[in-house]
Amino acid sequence: MKAVVQRVARASVTPGGSIDAGVCVLLGVAGGDTEDHAVRVAEKVARLRIFANEDGKFDRSLLDTAGAALVVSQFTLIADTAKGNRPSFAGAARPEVAEPLYDRFCSALRDLGIAVETGVFGAKMTVELVNDGPVTIVLDA
Repeated sequence: MKAVVQRVARASVTPGGSIDAGVCVLLGVAGGDTEDHAVRVAEKVARLRIFANEDGKFDRSLLDTAGAALVVSQFTLIADTAKGNRPSFAGAARPEVAEPLYDRFCSALRDLGIAVETGVFGAKMTVELVNDGPVTIVLDA
């Protein structure tokens, strides 16, 4: 599982929802990922200290700031570009496996008290965001 976490002032996905301050998470599910991976990555996202305290230091998490999360499924994060110029997506989980794990990731965030908006799994989507910082972190499970 791979997550690209961007601290945002606001973000939206069409079709889907929108948030104000928080994080936009692009989530790729790989073959072999499990519910444990989904929960572990969600907990990491919720606790990442990427928000500034009163002194301007990264010391606060999404939980501390009561920020929201916009979670967008993105199988292209699992691309293998080792050979040639055309990415291979063979390592991505099949949709019937990936969608429940994507849903589990979102529910794990909600279980922690994070407000979550999502895109539509498997749909062609348009994502708009204002990256705050910019701050972008890549997490691998």
